[in-house]
Amino acid sequence: MATNELAHLHPSARDLALLPDEQRIRILQRDRWIDYPRATEALKRLGRLLETPQRERMPCMVIHGRSNIGKTLVITKFLRDHPPHFDDGRGLERRLIIAMQMPATPDQRRFYSALSFELGAPQSASATLAQLERVARDLLRRIAPRMLIVDEVHHLLAGSHIEQRASLNLLKYLANDLKISIVAVGTSDAPLAFRTDPQMSSRFTPFEMPRWTESDDFRRLLRAFEQVLPLRRGSDLVQRPFVQFLISASGGLLGEVSRLLTEAAEHAIADGSERLSLEHLEQAVCEQG
Repeated sequence: MATNELAHLHPSARDLALLPDEQRIRILQRDRWIDYPRATEALKRLGRLLETPQRERMPCMVIHGRSNIGKTLVITKFLRDHPPHFDDGRGLERRLIIAMQMPATPDQRRFYSALSFELGAPQSASATLAQLERVARDLLRRIAPRMLIVDEVHHLLAGSHIEQRASLNLLKYLANDLKISIVAVGTSDAPLAFRTDPQMSSRFTPFEMPRWTESDDFRRLLRAFEQVLPLRRGSDLVQRPFVQFLISASGGLLGEVSRLLTEAAEHAIADGSERLSLEHLEQAVCEQG
């Protein structure tokens, strides 16, 4: 088979479709970026925050949506587009963006410990909260990031009202003290944590990543998937039976759509059919169950 017989694939995927079955199945397991309008808008908003000049009240953002909806893929793509670089003049690594996870049990000590870990600072079990704060702030000033991304921010809701308020005040303090934008990322419950503080609620603009529904945008997403799955025959995933099945089986979650298509593609390679069918998708659903 020649690459000119693989017109259903993106040019970058055509050579991959000619590889042996075992290699193609391994390729299917890789993370892949599929562009779609809501993700593009999220990346644009993140880019605008990153370019905001320093000012007294830095704009912030909370990206929220159901688990497995694609938030982490957007953040990973944004980080990949803005990698660290070494500043020869200052003799240190310059990172425009620092990304961390909110500790499962939200308190200031755990937060600063997690932040220090991401900054590469040595950890001391006996360090006081004041020492942890001082080290983290000193490193942040030296690295001079423009943005702090805090994932799993819905963990705030696991704490008491006092712990939630203290953690919110900490985020507000860092934004004011360092004049950086903070991007909070979490589940659909994440905005609830910020509504307890009117100042935080007004500063953190919510951005929802909604579930997929049957739409032209979803059909474009499936067409994009079909173009990168290394199958040697076209599947025409925009047909309504495929669309309706995937919406129902995935619950409208991007991560689940990706899993179903990936596992179904493995079956299509293994049985030699080289194109997706509803039977392959049903197999993928049964295996998950």
